[in-house]
Amino acid sequence: MRRRLLLLAAAAALGAVAFSGDRFWLQFLGKAMIGSILAMSLDLLVGFTGLVSLAHSAFFGLAAYLLAGLTNRFDLVNPVVTLPLCVAFAAACALVIGWLSLRATGVYFIMVTLAFTQMLFYLFNDSPALGGSDGLYVKTRPIEGRAAAYVAIWAAVVLVYLLLSRLLRAPYGRVLEGIRGNDQRMRSLGYPTRRYKLVAFVIAGALAGLAGYLDATLYGFVNPAQLGWRQSGLILVTVLLGGRGTLYGPALGALLLAFIEHYGERVTDHWNALIAALVIAVVLFLPRGLAGLVQGTPRA
Repeated sequence: MRRRLLLLAAAAALGAVAFSGDRFWLQFLGKAMIGSILAMSLDLLVGFTGLVSLAHSAFFGLAAYLLAGLTNRFDLVNPVVTLPLCVAFAAACALVIGWLSLRATGVYFIMVTLAFTQMLFYLFNDSPALGGSDGLYVKTRPIEGRAAAYVAIWAAVVLVYLLLSRLLRAPYGRVLEGIRGNDQRMRSLGYPTRRYKLVAFVIAGALAGLAGYLDATLYGFVNPAQLGWRQSGLILVTVLLGGRGTLYGPALGALLLAFIEHYGERVTDHWNALIAALVIAVVLFLPRGLAGLVQGTPRA
C-alpha cells in the first residue's frame, strides 16, 4: 500500500508539471521519463529474465532514426502512422538480434549484443546518407508543442509500467522468473526457455523503440551516439542503481541520474565521477537499490 501511494503521488506530481508551462522542466523531466521507459524495458531482461543485454540502445536509436526518415523523406508525421511503424521496426530488429544473440549464453551473450550495438553505431556514424556523426534533424515532429509532447511521454511511462506489471504477474512472467532462477530446470520441465527469452527480448526492444520515438519527438534530433555501447551501459547502470527486478526502481534511478547529470555539471566537469560514487555507495549500503527505500520486498 505504501509503495502504491508513493508511486501514485510521483505520477501525479510529474503529470502536474504539464500545466506549469515551464520550458526547462517540461524538457528536463520529459527526458528523464524517457530514460525511465528505457530502464523499465531493460529491467524486463536484466531483473526478471536474467539476460544482461548491451544492445538496448540500438533499438532506441533505430526507432528514432526511422522517425527522422519517415518525416524527412516521406513527410509522414501523423503519430497514428509513425508510432506503430517505429515500434514495429524496433521489435523486428530485436527479433533478429535476439534470435542470433540467444544462441550464446552468459558473458558470450553480453559480448554478442555489444557487437551488434557497435556495428550499428559505426554504420550510422560513418554513413553520410544517414547524417554521419552529425546526426539528423526531424523536419516535422509528430507532436508539436513541448506540453503536448510531455503529456504523451507521461502517459507512455504510466502505460509501460502498467503493461509490464500486468505481464509479469501473468503466467508468462512467472516463467521468466523461473528461467532467471534456473534455466536448466525450466527446460527439464518442458518449457522452451529460448522462445520465452526471445519474446521478452522483442518486447523490451519494442519498448526501447517507443522511448527512441518519444526522444526524437521531444528534441527533434537524432545522432549515432544514441546507438552506442555507452548509452546501453548507462541504461544498465540505471537499472542496477534503481533496483533490478522492481520496475519502479529503475524508473526512479533514471530520474535520479537525470538530476545528477544536470546539477553535477554545475559542480564539476567530471560529473561522471559523481555517478560512479553513487553507484558504489548504493552497492555497499543499498543492495536492493533505490527500490529498497520504497519497499523491502522487490516486486513489480
